[in-house]
Amino acid sequence: MSEEKQRLQENRDRKAYWTRWGPYVSERQWGTVREDYSPDGSAWDYFPHSQSLARAYRWGEDGIAGICDNHQRLCFALGFWNEADPILKERLFGLTGSQGNHGEDVKEYYFYLDNTPTHSYMKYLYKYPQGEYPYADLVEENQRRGFNEPEYELLDTGIFEGDRYFDIFIEYAKATDEDILVRITAHNRGDQEQPLHILPTLWFRNTWSWFKEAVKPTLKVSAQKEGYSVVKASHNSLGSRWLYCLMPDALLFTENETNFARLFNQDNPSLYTKDGINNAVVQGDKNTTNPEQVGTKFSPHYRLSIPPGESRRVELRLCNSESLSNPFGDEFNRIFERRQREADEFYDSLTAANLSTDQRNVQRQAFAGMLWNKQFYYYIIEDWLQGDPDSPAPPESRKNGRNSEWIHLFNDDIISMPDKWEYPWYAAWDLAFHLVPLAIVDPDYAKLQLSRLTREWYMHPNGQIPAYEWAFSDVNPPVEAWAAWQVYQLEQQYWGKQDKDFLERIFQKLLLNFTWWVNREDATGKNIFEGGFLGLDNIGVFDRSSELPTGGNLEQADATSWMGMYCLGMLQIALELAVDRPPYEDTASKFFEHFLYIADAMNRVGDASLWDEEDGFYYDAINFPDGGRRTLKVRSLVGLIPLLGVTVLKPETIDQLPGFKKRLEWFIHNRLDLKKNVACMVTEGMGAKRLLALCYATPRNDGKPNKLQRLLTYMLDESEFLSPHGIRSVSKYHLEHPFVMHVKGQEYRVDYEPAESTTGMFGGNSNWRGPIWFPINYLLLEALGNFYEYLGDEFKVEFPTGSGNYQTLDQIVVKLSKRMMAIFLEDASGQRPVFEGIDKFQNDPHWKDYIYFHEYFHGDNGTGLGASHQTGWTGVVARMIQLCTESHET
Repeated sequence: MSEEKQRLQENRDRKAYWTRWGPYVSERQWGTVREDYSPDGSAWDYFPHSQSLARAYRWGEDGIAGICDNHQRLCFALGFWNEADPILKERLFGLTGSQGNHGEDVKEYYFYLDNTPTHSYMKYLYKYPQGEYPYADLVEENQRRGFNEPEYELLDTGIFEGDRYFDIFIEYAKATDEDILVRITAHNRGDQEQPLHILPTLWFRNTWSWFKEAVKPTLKVSAQKEGYSVVKASHNSLGSRWLYCLMPDALLFTENETNFARLFNQDNPSLYTKDGINNAVVQGDKNTTNPEQVGTKFSPHYRLSIPPGESRRVELRLCNSESLSNPFGDEFNRIFERRQREADEFYDSLTAANLSTDQRNVQRQAFAGMLWNKQFYYYIIEDWLQGDPDSPAPPESRKNGRNSEWIHLFNDDIISMPDKWEYPWYAAWDLAFHLVPLAIVDPDYAKLQLSRLTREWYMHPNGQIPAYEWAFSDVNPPVEAWAAWQVYQLEQQYWGKQDKDFLERIFQKLLLNFTWWVNREDATGKNIFEGGFLGLDNIGVFDRSSELPTGGNLEQADATSWMGMYCLGMLQIALELAVDRPPYEDTASKFFEHFLYIADAMNRVGDASLWDEEDGFYYDAINFPDGGRRTLKVRSLVGLIPLLGVTVLKPETIDQLPGFKKRLEWFIHNRLDLKKNVACMVTEGMGAKRLLALCYATPRNDGKPNKLQRLLTYMLDESEFLSPHGIRSVSKYHLEHPFVMHVKGQEYRVDYEPAESTTGMFGGNSNWRGPIWFPINYLLLEALGNFYEYLGDEFKVEFPTGSGNYQTLDQIVVKLSKRMMAIFLEDASGQRPVFEGIDKFQNDPHWKDYIYFHEYFHGDNGTGLGASHQTGWTGVVARMIQLCTESHET
């Protein structure tokens, strides 16, 4: 067992609390729903970046490469100043939803380079320009550009020309679970000596301004030694911690409280405010920091001047001891070396030996991004709706506004975020995909995430799982049963043990959620589901979160398929539990039966079917108020998602459950009407296995292609869905043949858009109309693997379609995986498709090996698009790399 795995064992056995401290500080707290007390719910405008310097947050904190304890009482992060910027660089800047021409967007360059599950070693890189940061230029130019133009990025401003920037590496190493070493190394990449002020900052989250009875914590100098200073942090529930600072030039103290005079022209209740250190350093105002050296926010000030090509280092140590005899020196460096070596050993134990250096680098950074994107998330809806005792009451409209029906929601946890800047709030279906790479490195944390999502202070009393902060009542695809099964299996590989108690607890909660879906999203009771938004944003002809402009209701092929997949996930779990918990045989039978009804509804012959026999594809359909019906013939992922409804039943599973076997056989012999459209439970596949699938997979009697073959013909066609880097979200067919529909004089259309969206639907900040998205691609790969497990080597299809090259489904899985992995890997010319056309990232040795795991990717060339750090679900590439190398297909 590696040293890191031993720490995880100690953590799970409660012998040491290795995960009390971690990278749990958000990278953006301003502009979030939690901080919004406006009458109209305009979070971006109510709390903009310009106020974040001087305004205390209510619900969380943000910072650069920040860490905090598990309840975010005490925080630590980095601040910088280059003597050119108008303010300290204490947090990452980006555009709000209305400022960006494609929605909100961070405008900084930073990278998650390494992290371990216990955060025993962490490494982060921030690229800080030496010239004045172009805040106004970025806002003005992006506002000028339209949907049809690319985003204006920080590199486009010229701020990095001549390599006039600092590479600042921030590293953490834990000597013990309560002893954290900090090392900041700044490299001057330019050709002139430049000043750099480094301000490591320790502060308390403000909990005292909202409640009179709250005890205010304190930071104060406790010792001044030869060569270093010590500051004591005292908190009534956290206890005491000490920050050791090696040779600072000054110690600056202020309060983490709002500067009302600066922002609102009101009297300040405190003489010292949140922006006090900024004002002292940038403006030279000595009256804005406390000369008594006490406060709730503190920075040791390091004034550096770094020659070209050289570096300087700052060292600190945060721990629970006030009397370290030698906090720095040789032992300090040895701890860093040891933790780095242990991190290498841990990841080497999880990966195949045949990984290339480049594959290993990409996978390591994917894992790092997953672990850096943990965040303390605090949101109590009842308090947010009613307001705090010592604060002005929220507007009356809030009581019936956003999230008002979620008054039970009480979140105070460390949760995996999609992206701590653009999406610094959890999202239900994103989180399900996060759990796959997370379970590879830390299955306990993955299980905890899923358990929290289904706890009574998260899940609505009616059974709905909260979608995401902007609208908890929106509907995300129900992938939690799939995620639970993934985590359960990965934990067996990791610890060699089954945790059926976890599986049963999740299953019981998901029963409530499944019932909510059946009761709320099946308007006609015919097993055809609506669902609405489903996380796919603008993939449809209309905004599926709103009422249809046509009136009536939308029958969704994807919603119905997700429910089929949900049934199979619950069936799989119930069968596993039934082995030693016999009552689950009855429950398994229930989900088997329900799946048959959904499959029948999806595939029934006639005008009401979602399957178009002529085209050989699944489509959504509108039921109009006058009784009419229209199929929306858009070739999109909506029509491929039925592939996901597939599972294989092994004979040994069926044979050891006689009750389930008996009911299964009854359906086979007595419900021919339900059996006919389901991939055959009678015909045995490879190894006498049986198949349940929405897409009929056994050969037709007339010799024509079955539904699986017809769908794969589209999916694997390079002129349709198959791109050099994965499966597109909309067929390229719509480039020349857009789908157009006119309603009440308004045109609605779907075009193939391989890059950013040119429609304002959902604010223009998401695009499911052509780009490649990793989550659906990952599920499609798994579905093909399930079909292969049943059909075996005898079943082959053309790959690509029309090539004459017939491949088995497992061969196609590997080839598709390699296409997706290739987005991040160097090609024969040393270029990475993710950075298409960006010379700095392609050719500069100080940029080219740092990877961004974007939200989605260009449908034709693989360029990264959307949020740049959404390692959240794009992090499943780490699992793809693992599976491909294990199959010896590197």
